[in-house]
Amino acid sequence: MTYVVTVDTCIPEGTPEMDPLQRAGAVALVEDGFDSVRAIEGPDGVAVELLDTIVAVHPGGALLKVIVDAPALEFAEDSVRALVDELLERSELLADWTIERCEVELHQDLARKSLDAAEGPDAPPDDPATRKARHTGGPTPEGAEEAYDGEAKAAAVRSRMLGVAAELRSFPPAVFGVPGEEGDGRADGDGEFTVSPASAALAAGALVHAIDILVDELFEDVQVLTQEDTTVAECEGPLWHLERLPDRYALQYDARFARRFLVTVIAMTTRFTDGSFERLSCVAEELALRFLLSQAIVTLELHGLLDDEVAAALDAFAGNAYEDMDHEWLYDGATDGIDASALGVGLDGAPIAFGSWFTPFGEDRYVHPSATDEPEAAAR
Repeated sequence: MTYVVTVDTCIPEGTPEMDPLQRAGAVALVEDGFDSVRAIEGPDGVAVELLDTIVAVHPGGALLKVIVDAPALEFAEDSVRALVDELLERSELLADWTIERCEVELHQDLARKSLDAAEGPDAPPDDPATRKARHTGGPTPEGAEEAYDGEAKAAAVRSRMLGVAAELRSFPPAVFGVPGEEGDGRADGDGEFTVSPASAALAAGALVHAIDILVDELFEDVQVLTQEDTTVAECEGPLWHLERLPDRYALQYDARFARRFLVTVIAMTTRFTDGSFERLSCVAEELALRFLLSQAIVTLELHGLLDDEVAAALDAFAGNAYEDMDHEWLYDGATDGIDASALGVGLDGAPIAFGSWFTPFGEDRYVHPSATDEPEAAAR
């Protein structure tokens, strides 16, 4: 069976957070370690095949997704923990890192079979749309079973968002349109909203909340494309987000692209939350931010939390985070059929052709090493 093992590793307690150069070095060490392994010897000598890995390093450690073929869940988890332990010990620079979490996630097809077989009052809904609504906190589709009290759920979601708002360390309230501590959210003479600190906090919390959902669902998209060995245009399985990328390049969104896009999302949102964000680094990050904003808005709307003031706060955030909106050209149906070279640069000369989506806008921009362009890709 195919299992996805999620491993959270952390730097030693009390150690300063890693800077970009140290994070790049950690990525190289971990990926080189995985590249040297083809199979793992699990408990009782059972062989566990290593199928794929995704490495995302952040200032406080690394998030690893290790995809293995194992006879049982326990073998997968124990084998991956032993492997990661060994990889860390091999490197003098990573020897003191610790494993905070190592858990198995069933592959999507197996999870569906398990859900279909589940019984009892606490079993997940059989209907995939209902399960997706429950996962995202959305309303139950018409005709499906009742899931929960909408008002109570909305209050709980609002409280959770406000509780995590401070984690968006790179963006003070002014980025969300708060003019000062006195902002009260009332419309000014032109009918435009002055955003209050409370609404700015809810908008910030919605973005942090959306990060978790977006990353988890993109992991599932990566796994679906990997399992089918296909592209978004030809994929038969369900996808959460990648179908919302510009249609003109759907035949080029394969599993490798999906992994690079996922790593880009993680790298961008890490800078959002660790306080190091300055500017978006590449076209892929511009698209990633579009997805993040969309996810935040959808969640707020589902729970009746998106009033005019919160919407204004998100608009202000987008206006400050984006330097321009040239990437919107990629969604312009009027340009379909135009040669890619005609879409090669935006108004400011930044590259937007598909082969340059992961190319930094400048030498001062940070793109994760696992997502950077290969020479032949950049030439397309």
